[in-house]
Amino acid sequence: MFVKIICAIALLLVSTGADSASLTRFRDVRPAMGSAFEIVLYAPDAETAERAFDAAHRRIQELNLVFSDYDPESEARRLCRLAPMDQPVPISSEMTHVLQYSLAISEKTEGAFDVTIGPLSRLWRRARRTGELPSDERLEAARAAVGYQHVQLDVENRQVRLTASNMRLDFGAIAKGYAADQALAVLKSMGVGRALVNGGGDLTLGDPPPDADGWRVAVAPLEAETRPTCVLFLSNGSVATSGDAWQFVEVDGVRYSHIVDARTGLGIERRNSVTVLASDGMVADALASAVSLLGPQKGLALIETMPDVECQITVTGPDGVQVHRSTRFPAPIEATADPVP
Repeated sequence: MFVKIICAIALLLVSTGADSASLTRFRDVRPAMGSAFEIVLYAPDAETAERAFDAAHRRIQELNLVFSDYDPESEARRLCRLAPMDQPVPISSEMTHVLQYSLAISEKTEGAFDVTIGPLSRLWRRARRTGELPSDERLEAARAAVGYQHVQLDVENRQVRLTASNMRLDFGAIAKGYAADQALAVLKSMGVGRALVNGGGDLTLGDPPPDADGWRVAVAPLEAETRPTCVLFLSNGSVATSGDAWQFVEVDGVRYSHIVDARTGLGIERRNSVTVLASDGMVADALASAVSLLGPQKGLALIETMPDVECQITVTGPDGVQVHRSTRFPAPIEATADPVP
């Protein structure tokens, strides 16, 4: 992964470098996974670009049918309807792969990150709509169905057994990054290597634009209303940011993030924005959420154990905004020009 950082990092916006004589820049945006998937690529002509867009988005839709929490016919929802299971059931290779990594992160975070958090996620979605916190009774009932220990995964035979009642898998903190990886792989298989895939802010990037060092990514600070003031240049890697700038509920003066701690059942209260740089989108996506839940000290300790992963955490506290970085995170340089073209 090649990266050049200008200033600090938080929430992602994207722009690109100049075209070459033989390649033209094309852009396409289509809805998927409850968000918008943007693809930017360089191709010799519009016909090639359109074929590439269609193939990549088709792959994203295939994965939506695996991981969707909203589609009642998705693989994830069908599995949960079978819980509790007396015997393991077969699952797809995609489900096996993502579940395996999800469970590994759950163990590393001692259950803060948990792909079985679906019952709690539903309660907090309702809280954001109504402005009312979930009752203690509802939280207790939801927590009884949450726990990564209830997922028994057989990777070799591609089987899983869900052992608790009322389980609901929620891949919202990992599936978009994985889908971005897969879409970029499709583009590369078609000979379109100069491309990026942006899945709701989770970016996976291939070779840089023609005559550029990397893809130019403008990134915003902690507050949603603040203009982006920072830039990074990245190719052949991924970036994901997790924070509460856009999704939260405030009740009685307390702000609760949409990021829910599976151990407590509560949305985290501290203001933070976590940006993770990794070799692939699934890893970056999952770790951005995991570090948000762990906080700066434990989060950075986790990142330091992982090769090819870098992280920056921006938090607010009594002393104002503080920035924490992993030891391998590139030192920021103050931007001297408007990063948004």
